[in-house]
Amino acid sequence: MDLLAFLLDPLQYGFLTRALVVTVSAAVVAAVLSCWLILMGFSLMGDAVSHAVLPGVALAYIVGLPFSIGAFVFGAGAVALIGVVRSTTRLKADTVIGVVFTALFASGLAIVSATPSQIDLMHILFGNVLGVSTGEVWQVLVLGAITLTVLLLKRRDLTLLAFDRTHAHVIGINTRRLSALLLGLLALTVVVGLQAVGIILVVAMLVTPGATAFLLTRSFDRMLVLSVSLTVVASVAGIYASYYLDISTGAAVVLCQALVFAVVYLVARPDGLLWQLGRRRRSTRTARDSGAGRRRAADAVLSGDA
Repeated sequence: MDLLAFLLDPLQYGFLTRALVVTVSAAVVAAVLSCWLILMGFSLMGDAVSHAVLPGVALAYIVGLPFSIGAFVFGAGAVALIGVVRSTTRLKADTVIGVVFTALFASGLAIVSATPSQIDLMHILFGNVLGVSTGEVWQVLVLGAITLTVLLLKRRDLTLLAFDRTHAHVIGINTRRLSALLLGLLALTVVVGLQAVGIILVVAMLVTPGATAFLLTRSFDRMLVLSVSLTVVASVAGIYASYYLDISTGAAVVLCQALVFAVVYLVARPDGLLWQLGRRRRSTRTARDSGAGRRRAADAVLSGDA
């Protein structure tokens, strides 16, 4: 099979073309947001929100509403609940997040188990990107465009908040409101990503691209560009891998992102694992040679004294 046929053959199927559009759109939005999540230490919050939307999705299916409405309501509600509990107790943020998201996720599982004929748990948890309709594609594109536009418009304030929250407050930025905006956009991004890879795998889309880009650069602008570029490549590669290898599309996309991260982790300069091992070996060799030189000098002095 030549390269052109390899690239065009999957695109002859409408469902796969829609899957490609939805996955890339969701991945781009998640990649941009992930840069701020990584810098602000909000990665666990992405995990919490993605799991907390399950009861909202289940209830939306039961009453016949678009699942995105239920997902966003419960995602935003989870963020608000975490904030309330955090501000009214002495518990640390990670503890509160763990309690809230597990409780909501368990509630969703209970609802699903009580209505097995109405809800396909596998599609909710792992996505059904190959089954999206044209209307759902437009829904993802519109929600993604809204999220991306707000992120870019607030880019400077969000970046300052990530690097120096105190300075942001001093110059008049309402840091609490800005944090709430970021977490609201996180909930909206989870809704977008759910359509592509489902509740569980959307966490990877919110964390892996930013983490990969962080290993490659210390410039935030370059981090944004690298995060988006790498996740687009991984998403397209994952779609093609799922077609030719006949595996889950969402899992293939996330595995491709993880593979990119693994490669960067190994070879990125100057902090990649292989470069660290090389520096360690050179340092050990230098210390050994220096020690040998000192021993030879000492022997020479002793021989001279004798």
